[in-house]
Amino acid sequence: MPYGTAEFARDLAGAEPVPGRAAEGSNQASPLLISSTGRRVQADGPFRFRFSEGALEVTGVGVRLETSGESLRSALQGAVDATGPVDSATTSADAAARRGGTIRVGGPLPDRALFSGPQYNSWIEQPFLPTQDGVLAYVRRLLDAGMPPGVVMIDDMWSVDYGNWTFDAARFPDPAQLARTLHDWGCRLMLWVVPYISSDSPAFRRLEGAGLLLRGADGHTALRRWWNGVSAVLDLSNPQAVQWFHEQADALCALGVDGFKFDGADVGDFRTDDLTGGLRPVDMCRQWSRLAARYPLSEMRASWDMGGQPLAQRVQDTPPAWGEAGLGSLIPRMIAQSLMGYAYCCPDMVGGGEINAMRGQHAIDQEFFVRYAQVAALAPMIQFSASPARVLDEEHLAAVMSALQTREHQLGRLLRLAEHAARTGEPILRPMAYHQPGLEDVLDQFMLGEDLVVAPVTERGARSRRVVLPSGTWAEADGRRHQGPTTIEVDAGLEVLPVLTRVRERRPAAPGESGTGAR
Repeated sequence: MPYGTAEFARDLAGAEPVPGRAAEGSNQASPLLISSTGRRVQADGPFRFRFSEGALEVTGVGVRLETSGESLRSALQGAVDATGPVDSATTSADAAARRGGTIRVGGPLPDRALFSGPQYNSWIEQPFLPTQDGVLAYVRRLLDAGMPPGVVMIDDMWSVDYGNWTFDAARFPDPAQLARTLHDWGCRLMLWVVPYISSDSPAFRRLEGAGLLLRGADGHTALRRWWNGVSAVLDLSNPQAVQWFHEQADALCALGVDGFKFDGADVGDFRTDDLTGGLRPVDMCRQWSRLAARYPLSEMRASWDMGGQPLAQRVQDTPPAWGEAGLGSLIPRMIAQSLMGYAYCCPDMVGGGEINAMRGQHAIDQEFFVRYAQVAALAPMIQFSASPARVLDEEHLAAVMSALQTREHQLGRLLRLAEHAARTGEPILRPMAYHQPGLEDVLDQFMLGEDLVVAPVTERGARSRRVVLPSGTWAEADGRRHQGPTTIEVDAGLEVLPVLTRVRERRPAAPGESGTGAR
């Protein structure tokens, strides 16, 4: 799941990079495959796999095929049971990591602020040159338009340089005041960080002199190409380098910063012959996530085998496009994340987060923006970057506000499911087949827990949609009921996010029970 019968292949180790071309990789990955018949594949490290003509081929070291029950849900539970709780006397983090494909339970939640309000990221509005005044104006305009307070993320280049994690005083003259103002408005503050160090900078010279930068096979400091150029990389295998980062981050927290958006550290940033004391590229990626887990308010864009950890996970940058490459990809990607144990997922930035595509837009497709917001409204997390207050007219802004009101109405359920995920490893967002075997091909809708079917519109111009319902009695918002399993057609005007709720019949009160006590 959720690949179905489609041709699909992946090398979880990531291909060794070719000059001028990015290495193959994924945002989130884990050496774990689970099937709708109760089977799972796990391994001690990355493996290659291919789905083709109804067969699964897996190549790797220590690959195991195991069975737990006969369903998708039982397969996932088998992976959880094989890991054990986070506080088990027989299960240390290192031992679990060696087994691979782990989903640890019993740990804390990410900061609830990541769920309870929207996330507002400066990326699309102020790419590469955010300013203190600009961030405050961006947030103020959102709040004045009626958007609820939330987590504010200042993205790339709030600092002087990569590796110099202090505010650029020319653009952020009083960061402590910035934090206080956002807090007064009911918001929290996060900053974007990466493990890269600009090679021609004072930070590079200090860190290289202290031996805190990644070294290649030749023993020299490694320079790696990433999306913003060529930089050195913090040696995440070195405890002193990790301590250095924490010191920089803690100083920012003392100014009022609440958390961090951890970007980069993709598996493709590292080589098998780097001098890392035996850590593989996938282990180095995991080290970045482990470093981040110290901060309850954090977001990851790349993680390896960190299922169950208290980390928000964002899907890859999504272009502002209809179809399988854009809007249609969001639910399948969140399903894949959830089934690997990454329960706290976010479907990128509403309207699209791929900066080059967003820059190329002469006009925002307002219908697309609304439908994207509806997909995200009942995802574990919702994040905006392009400001709805700037890009939408009154009708489309009202539709987005309606989606946010739906989220507010279901927030208690979302938080309970998040707490349940931390305890049990069961995802918040679930594919239909998780509770109804036979619906493996239904990937344009999802279940929130087992009592809500969420069916956003993902096709341009649609004002109704087909909804597949599992067994049970289901109610539309207007009270109309349907007996599942069945398929229905529902109205879905621009402002409508179709949501159906399971109707649970109350049992009659037993003798001696009061009416108010019966359940």
